[in-house]
Amino acid sequence: MTDKTLVVAIGGNSLIKDARHQSVPDQMAALGETSVHIASAIRDGWRVAIGHGNGPQVGFILRRSELSAHELHEVPLDVCDADTQGAIGYELQQTLGNDFRRMGFDRKAVTVVTQVEVAADDPAFQRPTKPIGTFMDEARAIQRRDAEGWTIVEDAGRGWRRVVASPRPIRIVEQDAVQALLADGFVVITVGGGGIPVVTDASGCLHGVAAVIDKDYASSLLATVVGADVFAITTAVDRVALDWGKPTQTWLDRMSLAEARGYLAEGTHFMPGSMAPKIEACLEFLERGGSEAIITAPADLELALVGKAGTRIVR
Repeated sequence: MTDKTLVVAIGGNSLIKDARHQSVPDQMAALGETSVHIASAIRDGWRVAIGHGNGPQVGFILRRSELSAHELHEVPLDVCDADTQGAIGYELQQTLGNDFRRMGFDRKAVTVVTQVEVAADDPAFQRPTKPIGTFMDEARAIQRRDAEGWTIVEDAGRGWRRVVASPRPIRIVEQDAVQALLADGFVVITVGGGGIPVVTDASGCLHGVAAVIDKDYASSLLATVVGADVFAITTAVDRVALDWGKPTQTWLDRMSLAEARGYLAEGTHFMPGSMAPKIEACLEFLERGGSEAIITAPADLELALVGKAGTRIVR
């Protein structure tokens, strides 16, 4: 094995390609198209930890919970996160394991059900913005607001939805286990969906909270914690572009930290909820001491690691 460590944050397109392919077999097939490229990097000697998204999967669990509420208890959001970490972790363990066998080398992937601490006084809790669950009519939304303290918003004429906070991650609770597993040669799947959000009370005990942590920010923190040489985010595009979708669109192969900060500050190049959080996550990794971040398409991961694809952001 090499001494080089890679953290990969898998984008949503690696899990669900489109609205017609959402079943578990569809997700397994989609993951297989991504995992083979991660497996190739592992075969080439990289020590690898993997983070992933879980937004649609959490939505499915919440919807099932709502539909069965007349018979069964509803599932809290933090438990939904734990459920999806186990399910997606299983799918990745299997697809990676099959890739390892086909490629002719012996390696094991394991999933760590991971809690990620957030600050109880994070300003995000005062300004919930992340929609979860299904659309409701106004009467139902108000009933849930009054009975359970939900924050609800009207969504562009389509109905009402619950919104929760999206606080920044400050600590990966199981980080010692992740580091030990990496050191022992395991491929580690962790901080799934950004991690299960927890807060610490006055006695030091942890409690789950209804929140959503951005998986790119959590994976960036993971990359710092494990001392990654490279932090890579895979997404639907093969590189980062300035003026995305405009006639002046320009693809970027490389940016310095200072250049990327400048482009981000302009506020016109990277869209909130899309590329902007990815750029921010990369910059946070670099500012905490990391040396290189990459944004690329899943199929280009191997090429990106040798400087032949993707956008590289360096200090």
